[in-house]
Amino acid sequence: MLKISRQVSIPDDEIELSAIRAQGAGGQNVNKVSSAIHLRFDIKASSLPEFYQQRLLNLNDHRISKAGVIVIKAQQYRTQEKNREDALARLATLIKDAITIPKARRPSKPSKGAQKRRLEGKTRRGKVKALRGKVLD
Repeated sequence: MLKISRQVSIPDDEIELSAIRAQGAGGQNVNKVSSAIHLRFDIKASSLPEFYQQRLLNLNDHRISKAGVIVIKAQQYRTQEKNREDALARLATLIKDAITIPKARRPSKPSKGAQKRRLEGKTRRGKVKALRGKVLD
């Protein structure tokens, strides 16, 4: 059971985990041990609430296929157990990030004092530059 929040959790039978061989360098051991984990999670067929499903399907993430299946490949660690934990943690993080609604930005403007200080600084700088010109006789 993967716990997302207090009310929402995903049963283990909805998450498909398979062990595969890891890519990259690693010597002789990498060719005979299947330590990487391939996680597949079907969003539409899951028991997640409708709000969660819609937010996940609307994400623009390369890990979510057009069919609505999340595919995560975990091969960072040497052991299968750590890679399994990593894949599940990444799935939980993806779902949590999808449901958080960002705070709307309220546009602000600089204060009158700040505008005045800025213009005075520009005037002062302009006068300094004007004094650098050629001296007329």
